[in-house]
Amino acid sequence: MDIQQKTINTLRALAADTVQKANSGHPGAPMGMAAMAYAVWAEGMCHNPADPAWQNRDRFVLSNGHASAMLYSLLHMFGYGLTMDDLKSFRQWGSRTPGHPEYRHTPGVETTTGPLGQGIANAVGFAIAETMLAARFNKPGYPVVDHRTFAFCGDGCMMEGIAAEAAALAGTLKLGKLTILYDDNDISIEGDTDIAMREDVGARFAAYGWQVLKVEDGNDPQKILAAVNEAAKDDRPSLIICKTIIGFGCPAKQGTAGCHGSPLGDDNVLEMKKTLGLPEDTFRVDDDVYAHLQSCTARGAKAEEDWKRMLEGYAAEYPELKAKYDSWMSGELPEGLMDDPELMEFEGKIATRATSGTTIQRLAKRIPNLVGGSADLAPSNNTYIKDGGDYSAENRLGRNMHFGVREHAMAAICNGMALHGGLRVFCGTFFVFSDYMKHAIRMSAIMKLPVTYVLTHDSIGVGEDGATHEPIEHLAGLRSIPDLQVFRPADGKETAAAWLSALTEGLPTCLVLTRQGLPQYEHCGRCPMKGAYVLSDCDKTPDLLLMASGSEVELIMGAQKQLAEEGIAARVISVPSMDHFDKQDAEYKESVMPNAIRARLAVEAGATMPWYRYVGLDGAVVGLDHFGASAPAGVLFKEYGFTVENVVAQAKKVLGK
Repeated sequence: MDIQQKTINTLRALAADTVQKANSGHPGAPMGMAAMAYAVWAEGMCHNPADPAWQNRDRFVLSNGHASAMLYSLLHMFGYGLTMDDLKSFRQWGSRTPGHPEYRHTPGVETTTGPLGQGIANAVGFAIAETMLAARFNKPGYPVVDHRTFAFCGDGCMMEGIAAEAAALAGTLKLGKLTILYDDNDISIEGDTDIAMREDVGARFAAYGWQVLKVEDGNDPQKILAAVNEAAKDDRPSLIICKTIIGFGCPAKQGTAGCHGSPLGDDNVLEMKKTLGLPEDTFRVDDDVYAHLQSCTARGAKAEEDWKRMLEGYAAEYPELKAKYDSWMSGELPEGLMDDPELMEFEGKIATRATSGTTIQRLAKRIPNLVGGSADLAPSNNTYIKDGGDYSAENRLGRNMHFGVREHAMAAICNGMALHGGLRVFCGTFFVFSDYMKHAIRMSAIMKLPVTYVLTHDSIGVGEDGATHEPIEHLAGLRSIPDLQVFRPADGKETAAAWLSALTEGLPTCLVLTRQGLPQYEHCGRCPMKGAYVLSDCDKTPDLLLMASGSEVELIMGAQKQLAEEGIAARVISVPSMDHFDKQDAEYKESVMPNAIRARLAVEAGATMPWYRYVGLDGAVVGLDHFGASAPAGVLFKEYGFTVENVVAQAKKVLGK
């Protein structure tokens, strides 16, 4: 066989050996997609294994992340630093080859994938970021930002709603440098896809505004490469439908669901190697295969050298632009931003969605690569950057994204934009719709991506819209996600501090914001970054600790005053971010919530569960463990006990009075 076919078959065998050694994994998709992988990685994609972080590399996303054995085999064979021992420790404790690809964990992996469809939306985000940066930095003769995004996906990805959301937006935006290769093998875990999926996927994508190309023989790398090259000529995103056979090369299991998520078995692996004309050795890659792939990647190494030389000329002719490019790509923030007093200036009774909007305007003037948008709610979320322009197929310079009513895809697209680098990304919707975004937010946290989520209309303050639009359990859910910052600010300073935390901590951040106006308080503007702090104290050792977040801080401030008139000393503690407070040292926690003071009352218009870590067995929580109703907000707050009078009554009950 020729070297191309030998390489493809070696990739199949290596992936099968990897799964077999672990006795766990998915061999079928890697074997079926091997020719697709070869066409893209060896011929179609510009990349340099010696520098996986090269800024102008083509990006590759494996949306059907269960095919990770294929990706790891590629990374090994192409020289990305994965060893044969890494492949042999697939899915094992401490290995660099986990069951699904993980960003920052394995060299060459661009994004964490596995939940189907997420990778397609990530790829759309990569492609959007490329166009935004290219529009700002490219000059005639200097294509500083000029690369493509490739994604592989399977039938399962195509069934997921997020894929449809993201693909529809990509077609609208004419993301011509985005190419998705669809592993169309007609098999799902439960059997033939015909049991649940009979639509014409190509027609669907064509309706979205994509160029659709079909390769009837998914084992022919030259035909696949021809389609990849054809895709590069169109200003529309391209879908290449490759008809493949799952588990190709294994006579006993190919074309069946039996090779989707289970090892082939030792005997079947041997039979596969005989069928493919390979030796029976396990984990074998011949020197001529390594040499062939090294010659393929030489093109990428030369491209990077040429790009670096081009940058030298660019720096000489456009020194200010080059300095800005370096700044954007490094992620640095303007000097003095953290101590800028204007960011903390607010007056009057203002909703935190409005103080967030003001903060966005102030930050946008200082951070030119701050971009974002909303799921068709920018006027309500206050997320529109004034004078920022609208990003579109016609205007790549726009800073405002219009995602449409596509919350799930919006969040995952923002993940892709953040992964690409060079941009500071935020997105917004109503807090109750964070449920639609939940898995993409979780992926932000797993990857530790600095995406900011602006989530407004945070409680029963939504009022007349009723239970469907009043978030009750959502704070508890988001607070349970590791490595996710959740802020529910009580005023403008807390809101600005939350934004600064979002920009500096390197983690995803949810800003949970009110519809109704809130007063401004006198406090250290950056105190909220500790998560909880004493907002108002008493003249002696407190009899009671009152704590709340967001709009309910106003209630405990009023209760403190009324209790004082009755001779009861209460300390008011604002708790905008539980996760931040939990990270503080014991000394600081004791200074805010002394262990000796057991009488504690928390107030929040949401599920009570998260607060018991602070109030303990001797305290109480005024909250909502039931759904809301449709009525004016003031009526709802009164009916559900969110009044100063009820807070005072509950405080006395805690004190036994």
